[in-house]
Amino acid sequence: MTDTLFDADILSGDRRALARAITLIESTRRDHRAAAGTLLEQLMPHTGRSLRIGISGAPGVGKSTFIEALGNHVIDQGYKPAILTVDPSSAISGGSILGDKTRMETLARRPEAYIRPSPSGNTLGGVTRRSRETLLLCEAAGFDVIFVETVGVGQSETRVAEMTDMFVLLLQPGAGDELQGIKRGIMELADLVLINQADDGREALANRSAADYRHALHLLRPRSHGWTVEVATCSARDCIGIDAAWDAMLRHRQALDVADEIETLRAEQARHWLWSEVQDSLVADLREKLGDSHRISELERAVSEGRVPATIAAKQLLDMYLERHGND
Repeated sequence: MTDTLFDADILSGDRRALARAITLIESTRRDHRAAAGTLLEQLMPHTGRSLRIGISGAPGVGKSTFIEALGNHVIDQGYKPAILTVDPSSAISGGSILGDKTRMETLARRPEAYIRPSPSGNTLGGVTRRSRETLLLCEAAGFDVIFVETVGVGQSETRVAEMTDMFVLLLQPGAGDELQGIKRGIMELADLVLINQADDGREALANRSAADYRHALHLLRPRSHGWTVEVATCSARDCIGIDAAWDAMLRHRQALDVADEIETLRAEQARHWLWSEVQDSLVADLREKLGDSHRISELERAVSEGRVPATIAAKQLLDMYLERHGND
């Protein structure tokens, strides 16, 4: 794989080279990881110029339908979007349960778009471990809008906000108890809140929900000094409000540029990537080095049976790892 993969092929927009490169960076083989690092280092000067937009929402809110409608719209406006979708993974086989290319049929047929579904695996945060690298490869390949669709709303959903410039939260019509159930943390991440499925007679309910969310958001501090969080309604199914949503995304980017916040934001993204990679690499190395240790099984059993606190067991694992491999 690495012998036939050249950064020039990716820079020229070769889809096959891009797909091979993404497969390379997702590999866990040590030789592949080294080759992937070299490739990313070569391509870094050609990254960073896209709009990076994270899109989240609970299952059933219509994320794929929304992204398909939005993707078709931005193509009509002259852009080339890449859509990085993260499918839920089977807890048994680890394979992907859903397939976003089958759920975005019209968008998948358009040559300007690139859709890359990946199983979430055991990674927290609604994105795969290599989503950041995949985003950079897509930028180097000439895609100027990157949409990152996450698995769903959760406490660890901050990872998608840490790798994108704008966080879009999709919600269903209906406030009241639902408004109480939305976590404060996920609302604090949002730059744009869209009440989707404003159709089939639910338009008035969607408008009331939007008003309730606007009121609630006044109590929260926006992520950017130059941008006030907006709330709007849309129907992805009927392509209503999609143009307004895209206009809000462009205005958000313009606001970041005017406030000179984009460079600071990208620097923060790079720092988050650094420490996320350190954490993931250490855990992966620990599992690899100690995977056959009977002590791990003993500690897991002790924790699951309530005989040892997880904090104590974790310290013992780290001590064991450092004692055996700290000088490697």
